[in-house]
Amino acid sequence: MAETLGVAVVGFGWMGRVHTQAYARVRHHYPQLPLRPELVTVAEEVPSRAERAAEQFGFAGTARDWREVAADPRVRAVSVTAPNFLHREIGVAMAEAGKHLWIEKPVGLTAEDARAVADAVAAAGVRGAVGFNYRNAPAVETARSLIAEGAIGTPTHVRVRLLSDYAAHPEAALTWRYERERGGSGVLGDLASHGVDLARYLLGEIASVTADTAVFVPERARPAGATAGHGRAAGGEPGRVENEDYVSCLLRFASGARGVLEACRVSVGEQNAYGFAVHGTKGAVFWDFRRLNELGVCRGEGYQDQPVSTVYVGPGDGEFGAFQPGAANAMGYDDLKVIEAYRFLRSIAEGVPHGATLTDAVRSAAVLDAMARSAESGAWVSPDAVG
Repeated sequence: MAETLGVAVVGFGWMGRVHTQAYARVRHHYPQLPLRPELVTVAEEVPSRAERAAEQFGFAGTARDWREVAADPRVRAVSVTAPNFLHREIGVAMAEAGKHLWIEKPVGLTAEDARAVADAVAAAGVRGAVGFNYRNAPAVETARSLIAEGAIGTPTHVRVRLLSDYAAHPEAALTWRYERERGGSGVLGDLASHGVDLARYLLGEIASVTADTAVFVPERARPAGATAGHGRAAGGEPGRVENEDYVSCLLRFASGARGVLEACRVSVGEQNAYGFAVHGTKGAVFWDFRRLNELGVCRGEGYQDQPVSTVYVGPGDGEFGAFQPGAANAMGYDDLKVIEAYRFLRSIAEGVPHGATLTDAVRSAAVLDAMARSAESGAWVSPDAVG
């Protein structure tokens, strides 16, 4: 019989909801999981939001202060989905309280913040997981396997793109996401962090970077009250956008491969246009998040004019079989978070890491810090020099 594991969610915006739904669904897809998550507490400082969450999703209790969660002996694992500037304080406190930690990227504002959380988790002997969900797509895992087994030869270069329009409207509210003190970086932490993780997951460590950033919507209106997601605030008091809307970056990998990463949150006409193309000496693989369950594969001995085949992932690819019985049946974004929840809970049950860890968060954050420093100096920067 499965052991009950008390879980809590700290911060109940959209991502808090996604984590909660993942906990609710995980045993439906993974009945063999030896842990059964039980929703103990939801903590949210916005009035009535926690109460609505408890009523809708079945949390046993609510809290306005996350410190109540840290002190609650019923809670053994915590999802931290609060704003970035709170990640370090909450993450360290939860680890020190002996709670296993599933925390959203970028795990604070800097690599130093991410390392503080990682060190606290290691010192406490608890398990830690990070929300790099795109690596959980079965097509991405298949691409990684093909690269590792040499199906495309030696990888030579990768292009990673993360383009979106969620902040393109000039009336988008000036929330914490646009402030240095509370949001840290802009599109670097929000989207480029995923791009860095995908690049590392596919091709290994990044040795150095050179980057350029820009702010294209320099002023926005402050919201009058609490906001969720990317709401509008027309007519509010104007304020300055303090972090970047756009980043482009050249990557040099430790393997000798090269890369290009581009991310933007104000790309009119682009809705979640995330993906990659990895080229090797004999072939290539291509993935587009908007066609989640497809992988473009080019391989063979033809080199020039070699065709690209569309492969539909199926039950033998990654965790696809836990969701669908046959190839080309659709999976979606929320399914990737269910996979993440499964790997987090499996890590707790087995005492060994499964999925993205806080080490991945630290390495990703170090690359982001290097990008920021490079954008200021115009020079190539090694993540090891800053992280």
